[in-house]
Amino acid sequence: MPEVLLESDLPNRTHRGKVRDTYDLGDQLLVVATDRISALDVVLPTGIPRKGEVLARLSAWWFERIAGVVPNHFVALMTEETAHVLPFELAPKYYGRSMLVRKAKRLDAECIARGYLTGSAWKEYQASGTVGGQSLPEGLLESQKLPETLFTPTTKAEVGHDESMTYEELCELVGHEEANAMRIRTIATYGYAHEVALERGVIIADTKFEFGIWNEEVILIDEALTPDSSRFWPLEGYRPGGPQPSFDKQPVRDWLAANWREGDPPPPLPDDVVAATTERYLTAYRMLTGTELE
Repeated sequence: MPEVLLESDLPNRTHRGKVRDTYDLGDQLLVVATDRISALDVVLPTGIPRKGEVLARLSAWWFERIAGVVPNHFVALMTEETAHVLPFELAPKYYGRSMLVRKAKRLDAECIARGYLTGSAWKEYQASGTVGGQSLPEGLLESQKLPETLFTPTTKAEVGHDESMTYEELCELVGHEEANAMRIRTIATYGYAHEVALERGVIIADTKFEFGIWNEEVILIDEALTPDSSRFWPLEGYRPGGPQPSFDKQPVRDWLAANWREGDPPPPLPDDVVAATTERYLTAYRMLTGTELE
């Protein structure tokens, strides 16, 4: 099994997230995607081989394509050919998992685009007929395509659960113009990506985006349309009326739900769960990009 990168060690780290480490380069940032994995709001001690590469390379693939839809922070994926632009030497272990990006002022909310009725949205709909407080027609099925894409913002929690917020609360948090740009650009990006993915046999059921202010404009930051931030389903065999198979970290969630009690230290993952999760990430990358991860 390939080695995993759980910790990065480069000059001037300014932030250590659940998965990504960020380094300040002045007017730019270097973002390193590690192989750490979080599930059920905890970071696990076991890494997922090649996960960081999938996250960085797939984000770069999407950022280049959606630049014509919404502006974003992507500058370059760091490889042997591009790493010379950095002010320090980059070890080969960071190639393919590090992105050079523009430094933006983060807007502290997560923007979720929902195209299908699944996950927490399905639970809310069953209980109240709404999703994110927005009323939906009666009689919809689990995993059914929604009549229109829903925008459901949440808080951004570094620890614990993100909390749902209304659009009005988002306006109060970030400002009316910024909130409007976040909503429009979330729906536009999801709509474009959904069509691109369908052509490749993948349904993007929902996804989350983050935004920041750069050069007085709201731009897309963080990651884009990865198995960490999105729910990917195979188009082949898609049938509304129940849960769908997915290309994400569901094996980790299922194993934790059966073997871990909230409040206890997070346990190491068994090899079969790790292998199954790596395979799902690699499959999502292969289907979307049409190439194998090098």
